[in-house]
Amino acid sequence: MRISARADYAVRAALQLAVSGSDGPLKAEAIAAAQDIPHKFLESILNDMRRGGLVVSRRGGSGGYRLARPAESISIADVIRVVDGPLVSVRGVRPPELSYTGPAESLLPLWIALRSNVREILDGVSLADVAFARLPAKVSALTEGPEAWTNP
Repeated sequence: MRISARADYAVRAALQLAVSGSDGPLKAEAIAAAQDIPHKFLESILNDMRRGGLVVSRRGGSGGYRLARPAESISIADVIRVVDGPLVSVRGVRPPELSYTGPAESLLPLWIALRSNVREILDGVSLADVAFARLPAKVSALTEGPEAWTNP
């Protein structure tokens, strides 16, 4: 699975908003600087997140962006879906819409299993979990083996 720069930036921006809490709205420039995200790219991402109902914005001198809901109720998957679409697709097609024949027939259940596991992790972790270093034990356990940190 590949996480796009757009998805990575969106999650990082949402995490910055999560830790700002009730400090008031954050300007895009402040988020971009704090997370080292290109400002123009971030503006586009924040607009997608606003249209997706994850952030709200206010114009003016005291304006900026804030999360539309508590960080505990927004999953990492929610953010990725808003900016990139489905979590797992094959050639841009969702797995249930695929069909294979012959020796490739078992690929479909493999792609479905992959999607299920990605959903389980990304839907099960909220912005608050990441922002405040409270990853679920099940997720943390997946990082414990040395093979998790190396590339084959």
